[in-house]
Amino acid sequence: MIEPASFQNIRIRGGFTLVRLEFIHEPLIDAIGREAIARTRIIDRPFFMTIRAGLSDAELSVTIYHEVLEGATVAVSDPPESVRMLNEGDFERAAYQAHQRFGEVSPENLNQMLQFYGFQ
Repeated sequence: MIEPASFQNIRIRGGFTLVRLEFIHEPLIDAIGREAIARTRIIDRPFFMTIRAGLSDAELSVTIYHEVLEGATVAVSDPPESVRMLNEGDFERAAYQAHQRFGEVSPENLNQMLQFYGFQ
């Protein structure tokens, strides 16, 4: 089982810090009014992630990979070439591939994924 406490205040590649990972039972709405599974606020290098409660461990793992990769990509002015042109569907595919390649999400596996995509 993925424990949110293991993702509190962790440093990840690219100079980012995942400050908080929390689960909520209320619906999440994205910027254009659609229902969402997760939302990540990025304030400079700190990430604050909110995920809808009740996901399976596999769904949760993929969601965290997705949010971190997408967040890291948009948070830097010059992202690695491998992620520059990714869209929402591409981030989703990359997250599923990361889950298959690196296993269930963990701080170490997040760093392996970010390294794979070229984050220093």
